Amino acid sequence: MKLRILVTGGSGFIGTNIIEYYKDHCEVMNIDIEDPRNINHKEYWEKVDILDFNLLNKTFLKFKPDYVLHMAARTDLDGKTLEDYSANIKGVENIIKATNNTLSIKKIIFASSRLVCEIGYEPKDEFDYKPSTVYGESKIIGEEIVRKATIKNANWLIVRPTSLWGPWFSIPYKNFFDSIEKQLYFHPKGKRIYKKFGFVLNCVYILDILLKDDTLNKKTVYLSDFNDLELKNWADIISNHFHGKNVKQIPYFVLKFFSVIGDLSKSLGYKNPPLTTFRLNNLITQMYYDTNEVEKIVKKLPYNLEQGTKITFEWLKV
Repeated sequence: MKLRILVTGGSGFIGTNIIEYYKDHCEVMNIDIEDPRNINHKEYWEKVDILDFNLLNKTFLKFKPDYVLHMAARTDLDGKTLEDYSANIKGVENIIKATNNTLSIKKIIFASSRLVCEIGYEPKDEFDYKPSTVYGESKIIGEEIVRKATIKNANWLIVRPTSLWGPWFSIPYKNFFDSIEKQLYFHPKGKRIYKKFGFVLNCVYILDILLKDDTLNKKTVYLSDFNDLELKNWADIISNHFHGKNVKQIPYFVLKFFSVIGDLSKSLGYKNPPLTTFRLNNLITQMYYDTNEVEKIVKKLPYNLEQGTKITFEWLKV
C-alpha cells in the first residue's frame, strides 16, 4: 500500500519539488490557495486555505495522510504587522488541530525560516532568536506554537530552510541567476563570501529521510546543503553555463552606491529593483548554519554544486 503524503503549500517553490519527488511512488495531495506552478500537478491539488479550519480539517480527515509536510506560509518581507502574516501563526494552530483530529498521521514537519535570526547572526541554540523582519517574528511565533502544543498522535520536527535555489524558484533567489544571465551581476572585487545555501532537490531528499527517521523528533534543524559554497565560484559556474566565461568584479563602493539607488527606487514604488541595501548586505554577509545533526542521519546528498547548477540552468532554458 502506498504511503499517503499531504503537502501544504505544494504550489510553492519547495512544495512543487516535493510533489514531483513523491508523485510517482506515493499517494500525494497538495493543499494550497494558489494553482500549482507545475501544470502537470493539477490532479494532486485541492484549493484549501489553511486559515479555513473547517475545510482544512475535512481535507485532512478525508485524505488520511501518513505524513504531513507543512510548507504553506506567507514568505515575502512586505508585511507591516503580524496580522499580515496570519497564515504563519493562525495557520500553524489550524494545522496542529487538524493533525490531532487525524489519527493516521505518524509525523509532521513544520517549515520555519532562517530569518528567525537576522542575516549573519549565529544562534546559540534553537531557542535563540534575533529577527530583523516582521516575517521573521511571525515564524518565531509559529515555532513557539508548535513547541507548546500537544500533538497527540504524531511526532514532529521543525526545519528552517536557508536560502534554497533550483527548479521552480522565483524572487528573490531566481534574481541571482537572472542577473548573471543578463550580465548585470558584478562580484565585489577581492571578497570571498561563503554561504550555507541549499539546492532544493537535495533539501527534498533530506526532508524525505527526516520524515521517516525518528532520531530528531521535537527538534529544530536547518534545511541546507552540507558544504558551504563560495559565492564567486558559484557565480562563475552559472555564468559559464550562460556565457562561457566568469563574472566580472567591481569595487564594493560602486555596488554600495547602486544599492542606495535601489532603495530610493523602491521607496518611489518600484517593487523589485535589481540591488538594494538589504540585498547587498545579504550578498556580502558570510552565512553559516550548523547542519551536523542532519548530516549524521542523511550522510551524503545526491547532487553537488555543479550538478544542481546544471539542472537549474536546464530548467530555466525550457
